[in-house]
Amino acid sequence: MPQKTAPPACPAADLAADLTADVDAFLAHLNSERRLSPHTVQASRRDLGQLAAFLAGRGCGAWNRVTAADSRAFTAALHARGLSGRSIRRVLSSARGLYRYLHREKRAAANPFAGQTAPRARPPLPRVLDTGQAGQLVAVAGGGFYAVRDRAMLELLYSSGLRLAELVALRAADVDLRNCEVRVTGKGGKTRIVPVGRFAVAAVERWLRLRAEAGASEVDGGGGGEGVLFVTKNGGALGARAVQKRIRHWALRRGLALPVSPHMLRHSFATHLLESSGDLRAVQELLGHADISTTQIYTHLDFQHLAKVYDQAHPRARKKSAVD
Repeated sequence: MPQKTAPPACPAADLAADLTADVDAFLAHLNSERRLSPHTVQASRRDLGQLAAFLAGRGCGAWNRVTAADSRAFTAALHARGLSGRSIRRVLSSARGLYRYLHREKRAAANPFAGQTAPRARPPLPRVLDTGQAGQLVAVAGGGFYAVRDRAMLELLYSSGLRLAELVALRAADVDLRNCEVRVTGKGGKTRIVPVGRFAVAAVERWLRLRAEAGASEVDGGGGGEGVLFVTKNGGALGARAVQKRIRHWALRRGLALPVSPHMLRHSFATHLLESSGDLRAVQELLGHADISTTQIYTHLDFQHLAKVYDQAHPRARKKSAVD
């Protein structure tokens, strides 16, 4: 019976082994000379292992034979695999570090990754509350100082889409409850007039009455909050950090299992308004955006909402059930 012979070694495997020998030397350099953390060294090992396997698959078995076209193809392959821009940037950084080492060791003359950049990642869409969650958050009950003040803040943030800095800078004179408006000074010192909804009007009216009943000695008596709409109990102007803490407090109290921030209420205001009206220009004006491109991020959120409605409502869009 003829003896079976072992299959020939895969050329790509041989090429990868040649490349990996230089990678091992580079990793030893990171570990012993640069004294980087084991985590960083291990991440570089994974990144450069991917690169070595890719180059071997293209028939390249030496680092000094890698071209700029190879580096572009590798970047495109990472992108096609679904890696984020951040992950691709890390892999390219590892490759550039390897070539700096190879240049020092006179193993490579040029760095084909020197000008290579990761594809720009789309910024993450802002998180928003749905209308039910927003209503649940702002419906703070109670007649005490904190409950009345905080409800007025929450209602105003959601009703008018204010930035946190705009809210804490508001003065009582800026609110025109008769005409349901608030005058806001935004970025760059630009002033705009924003409508105030009826629920927010009622909440602010209640807060102003309580603020007045507290008396000048308690509210406006040397605490630094003279004329400011939202103040602390000792009369000082309420700061941004305090507002953030109060919103987190009420989100937990109201049973919302997500980190709610003042800007999330602003995002929710814009998204809900766009869902109802479809008027991007109006939303831009209300938010005080100088450029409509800044406002256009809410069109993506609006499309997500419409897509969800479509999936739930259209008979040809719904996922098949087990019976189907």
